[in-house]
Amino acid sequence: MNERNCAIVVIGNEILSGKVQDSNAWFAARELRRLGVTLGRIVVVADDRQAIIDEVRHCARSFDFVITSGGVGPTHDDITIEAIAAAFGRKVIIDPELKRIVAQYFTGGLNAAGLKMAEAPEGAVLIAAGDLRFPTIQLENVYILPGIPQIFEAKLKALAPRFATDPYFLKTIYSNASEGVLAEHLNACLRQYPELLLGSYPKIGADSYRVKLTLESKDRDYLERAFAHLMGLLPAEVVVKTE
Repeated sequence: MNERNCAIVVIGNEILSGKVQDSNAWFAARELRRLGVTLGRIVVVADDRQAIIDEVRHCARSFDFVITSGGVGPTHDDITIEAIAAAFGRKVIIDPELKRIVAQYFTGGLNAAGLKMAEAPEGAVLIAAGDLRFPTIQLENVYILPGIPQIFEAKLKALAPRFATDPYFLKTIYSNASEGVLAEHLNACLRQYPELLLGSYPKIGADSYRVKLTLESKDRDYLERAFAHLMGLLPAEVVVKTE
């Protein structure tokens, strides 16, 4: 079974200061899981050139690919392009195609802000995305996305075919028992099926259940056998429903 892993680097003082609530990492985590990608790291860094360089360099070496969010635009704090270029030892250039696209939205010629939006790391690839106005910039295994959620989400969906790999299969058990009651059965299941991805999530205030259990694997048969084994371990009265 094919495996791919990914890191997400969210960039922006506004996230760290609480001025803006990040939704991009949450959206990406769900989308990547649907595509079969293992998300191994989510990190938020400030609008600091060296911090971005260090984090992108580390993630690019450690993961199959990296998705960045934020710091792409015409203002003083939009330093993601410059920092990612530096992380790979590249210069920042004015990309002719980006310049052409940006120029369409400026009357009277491009100003400095417009030219900044046409910047890209030397050697970067532009990925067109259907009806989206601006292409996504890719440098090596790093995909540079904007922080605006509506644009980030559209671009990530457009990139999905590039990332997709063998999917995860999922089974869910809802229980009216506490985690303390369930723990011994979960441990016993994992001893029998050590490769199973088994999650236990308590829910406070829910009327219908107290704990949601998730079982995941890229091997459908392995998952079905593990699920049957766990169901055999759990007392029938603690299972509310399964999915």
